[in-house]
Amino acid sequence: QVQLVESGGGLVQPGGSLRLSCVASGTTSGSIDSITVMGWYRQAPGKQRELVATITSGTRTKYADSVKGRFTISRDNAQNTVYLEMNNLKPEDTAVYYCNAEGVRTGSPWRVGNYWGQGTQVTVSS
Repeated sequence: QVQLVESGGGLVQPGGSLRLSCVASGTTSGSIDSITVMGWYRQAPGKQRELVATITSGTRTKYADSVKGRFTISRDNAQNTVYLEMNNLKPEDTAVYYCNAEGVRTGSPWRVGNYWGQGTQVTVSS
């Protein structure tokens, strides 16, 4: 019963910042070190879910063009946590943000794309 739980969202003014967290929930088998690629996604009302950023087990990162230079993804395997630091937020960043597994090691208890939860709401407004 491994799970990923998002938190850290909230209401922020344009130009502000937020830091989202994604924590593995469950038993010891919930360790994220066996997830080779973690991703942050977002979905705005009436729009498709989109991949915002990814980070590999080697901490290499990749970002969607819309957030490049403003968002930073990181991971702390010891804390079973993946972070998304968001700076210079814009109203178009408003969405529910989710984390999930984009790639896993052979034999990992995790499965790719199988941990959609409630997400965490980010609202950017004046």
